[in-house]
Amino acid sequence: MSRRFPSPTAAPPLEDENLLSEILLRLPPQPSSLPRASLVSNRWRRIASDPGFSRRFRRHHRPNPPLLGFFDMYGCRSFVPTLEAPDRFPPGRFSLQRGDDDWFWSLGSRHGLVLILNRPTNQLLVWDPVTCDKHWIAVPPGFECDSDSPIGGAVLRYAVDDHHFLVALVSTTEKQDHTRAIASAYLSETNTWSDIISTPLPPASESRFQLQAEDLPPFECPTMIYCSIPAVLVGDSLYWWLRDSSYNILQFDLDRDCLTVIPAPVDLYDSDIHFSVMRADDGGLGFLFVSKFSVQLWKTKVIL
Repeated sequence: MSRRFPSPTAAPPLEDENLLSEILLRLPPQPSSLPRASLVSNRWRRIASDPGFSRRFRRHHRPNPPLLGFFDMYGCRSFVPTLEAPDRFPPGRFSLQRGDDDWFWSLGSRHGLVLILNRPTNQLLVWDPVTCDKHWIAVPPGFECDSDSPIGGAVLRYAVDDHHFLVALVSTTEKQDHTRAIASAYLSETNTWSDIISTPLPPASESRFQLQAEDLPPFECPTMIYCSIPAVLVGDSLYWWLRDSSYNILQFDLDRDCLTVIPAPVDLYDSDIHFSVMRADDGGLGFLFVSKFSVQLWKTKVIL
């Protein structure tokens, strides 16, 4: 007679370490999710507190991370939380110490990092409010930190490595009566700036807002980076408004390392139009125009 041996019993789902980590990986990306899960048992705490699992958790939820809050653009003086308890962070949790002579201006935030320009010292600060990590970077030669030549900037992390980041800077410069846009990129991995690239900008033209009033003389509207609106990241390119009479758009292609000026698809001289650059549903570049009587949504079309 043959003897039958019982087949090994499969471990319950919550006893299987690999399966449990996959389950925890799919918890909501709210700040309280992993701390709450770590209270269930020692096994759950070990997985939730593992640095490798934390990196996987952030990468898994990177396409749609929660918005913890936002900073005041003018000096990062205050943090305004947007979530409700228990995910709400107190405003004092994200505080930035400044010296008496510091003059901070926020250039934008992305991927959990904040990019700040300190004009008196000609330095950039890449700040992680969650970990309190700070990286000071000298502004490269060729960029003037003054109100006459505003600097636009953006920071982003690499898709694979969370430890390194990229900083992009753009500005305008006058040479031989011609205005040019300039750009450079900093890689934290090599601690170096790329060579400055440039492209000519449309010549300054008379402001049509001013021409609407017959009793006011016309004036030239200089072209500069519109720093009051953060850059928009679409694919491998960053986009800024160009503050001139027609509101062109400056594209910094990080992959090809080139600058391009894109004209607006509609006439923006009407002072009643509100204009925004955004990502379209298909991942391309989109434009939103809102006026008194209509709303227009445009998107770029790639012609092969």
